[in-house]
Amino acid sequence: MGIQPTPLPTVLTESELPNVNNRMELMAVIKGLEAIKNPKQNVTIFSDSKYVIDAIEKRWVHGWVAKGFKDKKNKDLWLRYLEISKIHNIKFVWVRGHAGHPENERCDVLAVAAGKQKNLLIDSVFEMESAKAKLL
Repeated sequence: MGIQPTPLPTVLTESELPNVNNRMELMAVIKGLEAIKNPKQNVTIFSDSKYVIDAIEKRWVHGWVAKGFKDKKNKDLWLRYLEISKIHNIKFVWVRGHAGHPENERCDVLAVAAGKQKNLLIDSVFEMESAKAKLL
């Protein structure tokens, strides 16, 4: 039967087209942080995304900022993350995906369900960057 998701507010389970994995994982972190209404909270984020966690914990994103995100994707989301991250005390914990971690499995179920919704939002920034890359 599998894990059955409990409905959550749409803002926390939305999806965009195209569903690009790294963008969706980073967006999940951003949306979760933006949902916290009181500043200066201690927040622990569990994620199976090495892309997100390594970029933050190994400070790659700060190097990308210093270089103007030259040849890097997701500038819009990284800048959004950096802004929201200023108001909380954030700690990241990496968990292996699809390895039975209950919350990670639940997030996977919710992400798959969100991706199957009708009338998905369009990720206009991704679309614009993809079109620009094709012209180069």
